[in-house]
Amino acid sequence: MAKALVDYQNDNHIAIITMNDPKTLNAFSTPMKQAMMDALDKADQDNEVRVIILQGGGNNFSSGGHIGEMLENGMESEALVAKLDFMLREVAEVSLKLRNIHKPIIAKLEGAVAGAGMNLALTCDFRIASDNAKFVQAFVNIGLIPDAGGIYLLNQLIGTAKTTELVMLGDKLKAEDVARLNLVNKVVSAEELDSEVMALATRLSHLPGKALASMKHMINVHAYMGLNEALDMEVEQQTMMAATDDFKEGISAFMEKRKPVYQGK
Repeated sequence: MAKALVDYQNDNHIAIITMNDPKTLNAFSTPMKQAMMDALDKADQDNEVRVIILQGGGNNFSSGGHIGEMLENGMESEALVAKLDFMLREVAEVSLKLRNIHKPIIAKLEGAVAGAGMNLALTCDFRIASDNAKFVQAFVNIGLIPDAGGIYLLNQLIGTAKTTELVMLGDKLKAEDVARLNLVNKVVSAEELDSEVMALATRLSHLPGKALASMKHMINVHAYMGLNEALDMEVEQQTMMAATDDFKEGISAFMEKRKPVYQGK
């Protein structure tokens, strides 16, 4: 029997949701999205759950969007644009769900934390990273723009100048780099990661849940009111990018493991 793409466990008022596709480094596919939404709904509706941990299996958080699914209808422009539009709307739903659940959500980050995976982590309330985690806003490397609320979330968290640097240059960052940017709450060794995340989850589970829910609601009002509109704008802009020659060159180069040659078209 095939393993479930998302594993759900609940113990001592803590729900642990695990993306479970290690072969793709937990790439975010449509089946993954559907399983993730089911797990988040389950945790949201269970009154016994007070805290949620979001993590990836196989010592990686997530490599981002599923390139194989993106290209499953081929490189023909209309089919590719339609597929990308659909996938963007799917990941946007998860970003909104993570913010709209009024329970604390902790992202446990290790290994690959890339693209949409990084941006989904940014929607969580707490982020604890292993010192082996690698972060990247990889979109520019294939001629796309960030999805899952990336530009909006980064602007809210670190301001315009650093957001511009991260998304336009697409450099890989170590855990210590993102810690200096205050994008994670704490960096610990790989050996300490499980215990550190569980200690935080346990501490939160003993705090007054209604007060935490009210705090998250107020944070959403003050800091994230524009997220929905930002996600809509991403879909609009990404659809335009998907029709460009640069995107086709970027994705071809990625698949062929070569350096892309962009023409600005």
